Amino acid sequence: MQDVPVEEMEVVVVVDGEIAGGRLDAVLAKAHDAFSRNRIKDLILEGAVTIAGETVAEPNYRVKAGETIVLVAPPPEDPEPKPEPIPLDILHEDEHLIVIDKPAGMVVHPAPGSPGGTLVNALLHHCGESLPGIGGVKRPGIVHRLDKDTSGVMVVAKTERAMRHLAAQFADHGRTGPLHRAYIAYAWGSTQTAAGTIDAPLGRDQHNRLKQAVRREGREAITHYAVEARFGGEGWDITRLSCELETGRTHQIRVHMTHIGHPLVADPVYAPGFATKVNRLPAEPRAAIEALGRQALHAAELGFEHPRTGKEMFFQSPLPPDLQMLDDALHAYDRAFAG
Repeated sequence: MQDVPVEEMEVVVVVDGEIAGGRLDAVLAKAHDAFSRNRIKDLILEGAVTIAGETVAEPNYRVKAGETIVLVAPPPEDPEPKPEPIPLDILHEDEHLIVIDKPAGMVVHPAPGSPGGTLVNALLHHCGESLPGIGGVKRPGIVHRLDKDTSGVMVVAKTERAMRHLAAQFADHGRTGPLHRAYIAYAWGSTQTAAGTIDAPLGRDQHNRLKQAVRREGREAITHYAVEARFGGEGWDITRLSCELETGRTHQIRVHMTHIGHPLVADPVYAPGFATKVNRLPAEPRAAIEALGRQALHAAELGFEHPRTGKEMFFQSPLPPDLQMLDDALHAYDRAFAG
């Protein structure tokens, strides 16, 4: 067998009776889950698979018992982020940190499927040589994240000292310091209580690796919520909530609100079954929700201790235009209904 360069990956499968007769792409995808079946198919078409030393470029080829399949593929690309001239809404900046009002639709750091156009790319352009390598090459300065389609306040470190100090605050979840994170959320239904705490551990969904779920063996996750306004009409209810994080897990508010039966409005991942509720709404709220295209969630407040001065910092972000449109439409309906 030929030598394989270190930058390439080799997968060898010997076909036994259990997998004989299966499609080549399906057999390889099952044998090596680092690649999706679509990626395996592309590699086969590119000539990266041989059987008995002969290239097989047919994904639907039926493998035979005793055959040895060899896949030689490059590792997934993981390029170093590049500076990009992307505008930033800066709430505060000094030599130690920068506070950003992130728009919905912006990914925080490069990842498969989003190699560019991210907050990191924008920060590298804005901060220049001061940022690369702070906290890691791939995620320079990033101490916490917001989901791609969640808007609002974020803080980014510009020095190693600031990175360590801020990371410690977020790891401590504000239990011994001034860290404060509050979100505005619009959820389906009317919560039974005006305020409450959701204490439910979170981990990766066993049936969908792109989702999080409440799991007994998951990581501690605590969300405090309080009702700010209730809206409703015939066949529908929407509640505006203030949600304060005691911990900061992936998709935490989205999963916790779904867990108690009140998924976020327009959440495509955790509330797909609620899409039909939109049709019951009056015209203006319905139009506002249909225009969202993302979960109705906004990081409205962020407080922390400045890593150099020790001063308590506090920042607010007003509702972005899409959520303000929804809020205005709901209040307008409320006023008209009350009248």
